[in-house]
Amino acid sequence: MSEAKRSERSGAVPEAGGGEAEGDGQHGRRRSRTMSRKEIARDLRRQRALGIVDPEIQLIIAEVEATRPRSRAECAGAARPCMFVSCKHHLYLDVNPETGSIKLNFPDKEIWEMEETCALDVADRGGITLEEVGTIMNLTRERIRQVETRGLLKLRAIADAEPGVPPPLER
Repeated sequence: MSEAKRSERSGAVPEAGGGEAEGDGQHGRRRSRTMSRKEIARDLRRQRALGIVDPEIQLIIAEVEATRPRSRAECAGAARPCMFVSCKHHLYLDVNPETGSIKLNFPDKEIWEMEETCALDVADRGGITLEEVGTIMNLTRERIRQVETRGLLKLRAIADAEPGVPPPLER
């Protein structure tokens, strides 16, 4: 078994300069990393058991929550890159609603290094290519096409289930 596969199975993060384990080989991007809810809870319990509760961090969290936008109208004119990664429209991370696990979409970047941070800003800009969407979301063009197809099928099923809605025109 290769070193990259072995470290992938053990959950270890590859070190810098690791060649293809670092990126996908073609574009030099690092793959996203998922942290399970259990892993996050375990780290939090460990910190609490050691008595690591930094009052400065608690003050920062309270300040951020006080300044956090509550609607798109408040958010649209705010400074970019957006620092509110817990927003469901933020592109830096995704939270699985079923398991609570967190997926870092850009493990090799900090938030301020990202060109786009808000999916709503991208949508407001208008139509873009699959390649551009792939770059923004750190996915391949083919994976974006698959997600698009699945979404369109779900929308079509919802539209077919509603009474009184005319069928969509075929291309």
